[in-house]
Formats: sequence, structure tokens, C-alpha cells
Amino acid sequence: MDIDVRTEEWDSADGERLRAAQRAELDARYGSDDHEPGARPSAGDIAVFLVARDGTGRAVGCGALRLLGPETAEIKRMYVVPDARGSGVAVAVLRELERHAWRLGVRTVKLETGPAQPDAIRFYEREGYRAIDNFGPYRGEPLSRCFARDLTPQPS
Repeated sequence: MDIDVRTEEWDSADGERLRAAQRAELDARYGSDDHEPGARPSAGDIAVFLVARDGTGRAVGCGALRLLGPETAEIKRMYVVPDARGSGVAVAVLRELERHAWRLGVRTVKLETGPAQPDAIRFYEREGYRAIDNFGPYRGEPLSRCFARDLTPQPS
């Protein structure tokens, strides 16, 4: 699949549609109660928001970075539409997030997922992320699994 990953405004129509689809999928897996500890990401606290498009221009995936400190960021809202999974979209979004993180001075990227997302856990482990103790708002949360990756110098 031909994939184009670019920055977009958090509030773009495609970004909102992708995040709503992600939320619906998480609600189906975890129940419709609020299953996200901590503050939800917003335009005010996201440093980078990316949207992936296929060769026809259709938005098929997204991801964001929230800065946690001068050298640490958290990946938020990683999502790929079901019919584009396994096509390289998630890897393209993840690598572009890591490139943006590196340019922002970030050297460690963290993320949170959950036990009802074994596919996500396998993906992150395959892409070089290691399990870590739950951090920040995820400490003590039984439905949180946290991961991190130390970045090496990235190409510009």
C-alpha cells in the first residue's frame, strides 16, 4: 500500500473521524466507561498529530505525541482503520512520530495500551518497545500496560 504520513491539525475532520473510530473500538473492548486514566489529549497539549493516507488520499491511520518532559514524550491516539491493518500504516505512523520526537529533543518515547489489545502489544514489542512499569496517570491502573523505547539518532 502506498502510504503518505503528514502532520495535520488536531481538529481536522479526518483526525476527529479517526479518533472517534478508535474510541468506539476501545469502548467495544473495554466497555463504554471512561477507560483512559489522566487527561485526554487535546489540541493544547499535543506537540504533533499525524494522519496517514493511502494512495487514494483516504485517511487510514493517525498518531500523536504529547511531551512529558524535555526528553520524554508519550504516543497518543495510534490508530489504523481495520481494513488497512497489516499493510504498513502503523509502522509508517510510528516511525514518523519517532522522527518528530527526535527533532523535538525527545530521547525516550513511552506509550500506554491495555490487555484487551494483544495485537497492539505484539506490534509495539516487535517495533522495539519494552514493557515498563506504569507511569504517570497509569500507575496502579489494572487495564494499563506501558512500554517505552529509547530513540537513537534519526534521519532528518
